[in-house]
Amino acid sequence: MTTPAELSIPQGWDEITPEWMTSALAQHFPGAEVDTVRVALRDDGTNRRARLALGYSAGSGPATVFAKAVDPEHADLVALTSGLYHEPRLFSSGVPLPLDHPTVYTAIIVEDRRDFLMIMEDVVARGADPRDSTRPMTVDQAAAGVRGLARLHSEFWGDRLTGNPTLGWVEPFVAFEGLEYAPLHIAHQRLGDTVPAEILALSGTELFVDIWARYIGSLTTSSLSTPTLLHGDPHIGNTYVLPDETVGFLDWQMVRRGSFSLDLGYFLQGALTIEDRRASERDLTLEYRDALRLPADEMPSADDIWLGYRASVAHGLAIWMATLSGGDAWQRADICLAFAQRYAAAFVDLETPQALDTICG
Repeated sequence: MTTPAELSIPQGWDEITPEWMTSALAQHFPGAEVDTVRVALRDDGTNRRARLALGYSAGSGPATVFAKAVDPEHADLVALTSGLYHEPRLFSSGVPLPLDHPTVYTAIIVEDRRDFLMIMEDVVARGADPRDSTRPMTVDQAAAGVRGLARLHSEFWGDRLTGNPTLGWVEPFVAFEGLEYAPLHIAHQRLGDTVPAEILALSGTELFVDIWARYIGSLTTSSLSTPTLLHGDPHIGNTYVLPDETVGFLDWQMVRRGSFSLDLGYFLQGALTIEDRRASERDLTLEYRDALRLPADEMPSADDIWLGYRASVAHGLAIWMATLSGGDAWQRADICLAFAQRYAAAFVDLETPQALDTICG
């Protein structure tokens, strides 16, 4: 039988044979022999994605799996903003991640073809409830999420990451080019008077260069830039809630190294309603600090965590204003609007430009 490491990448979901899937699952489900593979759902976005239903002639394995691969039409965009191979590299490394995420059964990379394919757990089969911005979390669920991020960050804080040769390929989070060309007037028109006037007054250069790129630069150069392993894209649309209220994180394609603040702020400010965020964010940043497992001399102060959290709104606001400016090409309008409104309110509430000035000096 072909081993997972020797598998090729089928060019379409319909080309995945039972024999291929048997090999892909072999390490996690020894003795399982797949006899049927059926496409149950296609969910293409910037990557090709599908839920595959499986049947077995021997042994046992998952009834469904989730498959993810490169979409050639979006490969350049993904390479620019995310990195084509970061997620399969992470899960091929064998490094355990101390928070809930889908189990990856097989990850294949073919760089000369600019292609990868991942076969992973379908977390819905575990009772997971995938979320998006139109279905915000409760404060307790958000607290579970920040505890998970704190475990992740603690495990790879400082030289636990930079001294780990298995993760030597992880890149710093840097500002990617192109956001400054977003037609921001479209986002302004769609938002109307649902956001503070200060947001509508921002030009593209102010938002994407003076604020966003400056914040991203601080992730590796400021006094708060002790590196850790970042999920990199932990907005609520990349999360799920399990029946026991555990929060898990999907889509690790943006994995990077940099300051904790990006993950913490991007998650919290988008996962909660504006009202819940205002009422609970101080306590939730303390919840994050309490969940960090670090020696006293490495532990950031509560004030430093709060300062980084305030500055981090720069990222969420820029990303979702740019996404909203693109029409419905990348996300549904209601999802984009909810995100833009939440990050816009946080930007004003938390006085993000002033926090950024303090961090950057």
